[in-house]
Formats: sequence, C-alpha cells, structure tokens
Amino acid sequence: MDTCCGIRIIVPEKKQSEPLKLGITGGVGSGKSMVCKCLAEKGVTVVKTDDLARAAVMPGTPAYEKIVSHFGNRVVAKDGFLDRKMLRKAITQNPDDKALMEGMIHPEVFRLMAEAYDAARDQGAAIVAVEVPLLFELGMESLFDDTLLVCADRHIRIQRIMKRDSVTKPEAEALIGIQMPDDEKRKRAGHVIENNGAVKQTRSSVERFYEALCEKIYMQESKNVDTRI
Repeated sequence: MDTCCGIRIIVPEKKQSEPLKLGITGGVGSGKSMVCKCLAEKGVTVVKTDDLARAAVMPGTPAYEKIVSHFGNRVVAKDGFLDRKMLRKAITQNPDDKALMEGMIHPEVFRLMAEAYDAARDQGAAIVAVEVPLLFELGMESLFDDTLLVCADRHIRIQRIMKRDSVTKPEAEALIGIQMPDDEKRKRAGHVIENNGAVKQTRSSVERFYEALCEKIYMQESKNVDTRI
C-alpha cells in the first residue's frame, strides 16, 4: 500500500497473468498526453497509437506508398517523411479522404498494438494503457477491459490546438468538427477526467482514477484467489 499526494493507493501484491487493458481517448486538444504521462509516472505501461501510426507510415512501408500515391507529393516533407500538417489539412477538407487514409494505416497499427501489449505482458505489467484518439469512432471498446475519456471545454481545446500546431482558429475548429462529440463519448466511457484546469488539478484527478483502478485489480485478484482455494 502506497500513499501519494495524501491519497492512499492499494497496489496489487501479485500481478495478473494478463494485464488490465485500459483504453484512453479524448478529442484533439483534450490533454490525453498529460493524463498518459501521469499514469506512466505511476508505473503504468503506456502505448500511444499515434507513435504506432508514425511507425506504420515510415518511408518505404506499404501504408506510406499508398498515402503518397493517393494524396501526391504535397503530403511529403523535404526530409522524405509524411507532412502530418498537410495530411491533417487534406482530411479535414474531405471526409472521404479521412476514411480512406485510416483504412490504409489502421491494420498495421492494430498489429503493432498487439505486439506492444504482448511485450508488456511478458515483462509483468499489471496495467497497459493504450491511448487511442478514435477509440469510440472505430468501435474499439471491446478490445479493452475499461475505458477512460479525457475531456476539456471547447474553447480550451481550440487554444491548445492553435498553440501546439500553429494553426488558425478555423483550422482548429475544423479538427474538432470531424471527431465524435464529447457528449456521445461520455455515454460510452467507463470513466471521465475533466482536464480544464492546471496541471496540478489534472494530476489529482489521475491519482484518484489510478487508485480506483488498482482497487479494481486488487479485488479481482482476491476473487481469483478465493476461487482457487
């Protein structure tokens, strides 16, 4: 049993043979990465599908060749890698292109995600958190034992996107507009963290969530032990 920031945390003494799979999602600019960072600091294994997507479209990969063939050299940066800003602009202008690109990338991302999970399990991880921006849009809930939605007010998200991506307000609004509304995601999520305040507040919310998650694992492990006795 540990105590952090005044919060009692029960850590499972015995790790599961299969780690708890946690899907983390949220709209663009909601602050998913901050929540994942806080969980990683607690020892949770974090897998980011954005990183897997970058690996899936490295120059020379099948997905890279398909994307360049469809969108043309305008989406290729000077270094030969894909220009993510140009790609983002292209798919916000044409929803059909968005679906087409996802179909090119997602099969490889799913394969890499399964490999990452297997590696974490082999290393004895108790919890594997996977950050999936389009978790509900893609209907991936069934792949996880639990889900966490990170939310933030629209005006805060717009400010974050403009600062992070150096885009205009209309461009930031367009990015938000092509994603599922938060109200719909709330109906599907197992847990919700509001990320409108300072980093300290977010950390506190993550602490409480982590405590509840560890309690869940602890109770499940206790139940399994009782069953075996």
